[in-house]
Amino acid sequence: MILLRHGQSEFNAAFTLSRVDPGIVDPRLTELGRAQAREVAEALKGERLARVIASPYTRALETAAIVAGVLDLPVVVNPIVRERCAFTCDIGTPASELARRWPDLDFGHLDEVWWPALAESEAEIEARAAAFRAEMAAIRDWSDTLVVSHWGFILALTGERTRNGEWRRCDPTRPGPAAVPWVVG
Repeated sequence: MILLRHGQSEFNAAFTLSRVDPGIVDPRLTELGRAQAREVAEALKGERLARVIASPYTRALETAAIVAGVLDLPVVVNPIVRERCAFTCDIGTPASELARRWPDLDFGHLDEVWWPALAESEAEIEARAAAFRAEMAAIRDWSDTLVVSHWGFILALTGERTRNGEWRRCDPTRPGPAAVPWVVG
């Protein structure tokens, strides 16, 4: 499968400058973030992809919509690939509002408030990533899947840091990272 970190969001742009949580709930993509998504879509044109799994955060849904639109792929929303709840940007948008914004996507399986009320521990996101790895390894053909996710989830799944709009391959049948480098040492 291919893991893609969403394009730059309004939160990412502000946080990069100050390293202080700017208080933006469920931010949208910036113009740079939309350009990153278009660039990824062009880069992935030669891949044999059949579907996109996207996090329900707005920045991931916008990224997925751009990429899926260019590649003519269906999008499935799955909250298991959401970001680690740690900042204001990790407060989501209610499922009914997401359904209004993206009427072509199915949000019926989400609770109205689908994001955690409290910050997630490293162990919790690592367990969620391990569960997703096992879920993907169990399907017949995981190699044709693009997963639009987030820095923390991709780090927990692979042990690798990603920048906005960066993608990498991941074989879910291989073991996950022995240790996740949450802090740079």
